[in-house]
Amino acid sequence: MAHIFLSFGGGELILVFLVFLLLFGANKIPEMAKGLGKGLKEFKKATDDIKRELSESTNGITQEITNTTSDIKRNISEITTNIAQDINTQTEVVKNDATEVAKDLNP
Repeated sequence: MAHIFLSFGGGELILVFLVFLLLFGANKIPEMAKGLGKGLKEFKKATDDIKRELSESTNGITQEITNTTSDIKRNISEITTNIAQDINTQTEVVKNDATEVAKDLNP
């Protein structure tokens, strides 16, 4: 819609302004501009309120996702630590068994 105004020249814009002035009068234009300004202000306020409400409503979900992610990371860390400990224990058992077998083979 912005490209429509770009196709108007300076003279055409002045003509539109003069027609607007003749239709509504010099006294009505400031009132209309004031009303338009208030309307834009209300629209911006409503938009900000909607953004705030959405942010507040999704904050709980975001916190829940963060907590769940942290729990999953902690569980994975515990599991990998347990697996590493089991591997180390089994490695020691195998080494000890191999040492005993080697001792039995070499009298």
